[in-house]
Amino acid sequence: MKKIEAIIKPFKLDEVKEALQEIGLQGITVLEARGFGRQKGHTELYRGAEYVVDFLPKIMIVVVVPDALVEKTVETIIAVARTGRIGDGKIFITHVEEVIRIRTGEKGEEAI
Repeated sequence: MKKIEAIIKPFKLDEVKEALQEIGLQGITVLEARGFGRQKGHTELYRGAEYVVDFLPKIMIVVVVPDALVEKTVETIIAVARTGRIGDGKIFITHVEEVIRIRTGEKGEEAI
């Protein structure tokens, strides 16, 4: 099993969620995040004063999938979340040792 963490632009969330449901993912976790990469933020003008916005709003999607679905999940996220502009985000994939469903005690892929 793998955990896939994808950081995407906020306006892409609904599209990515629907696309992941279409390929068979039953659940995702979504976190509001703020950060910057190569963008380095931007400057804004507020009441005549200029200030730097270092951290830009992002969305982090977290899913745990069986090994067989990793490639399809990553390809789907990339296809839907890509705008071709700086700040499209990143995807991190890590190995998951074990998953346990609290309610039933199920373990492994059955718990996903």
